[in-house]
Amino acid sequence: MLGLKLNLKQVREGLSKRKGYKKYLIAALIFIIFILILDSDNLIKRFSLIGEKHELEEQIETYDRKIIENNRKLKELQTSKENLEKFAREEYYMKNDNEDIYLIEEK
Repeated sequence: MLGLKLNLKQVREGLSKRKGYKKYLIAALIFIIFILILDSDNLIKRFSLIGEKHELEEQIETYDRKIIENNRKLKELQTSKENLEKFAREEYYMKNDNEDIYLIEEK
């Protein structure tokens, strides 16, 4: 490392000996505040966007599972007349002319 070894204590001593180190410290603090809070792409907004991204990814997974399930049901309904009749009876309460339907609600 080219023989340069500086530790934090030496850096502080070097800065305190110089008269203008406070303006660099203030400038650095202003820069940090600007990056953290005032910038249009600040860290607070970035973290909220990361959280929103995770929520949207979970929604995508949920909808993908629903699509797979609905495709399975559709294929089942297209291949079997009994399944189509069962679906119509359960979902839309359809019946034959000679049948009566009684709905029982559980509390």
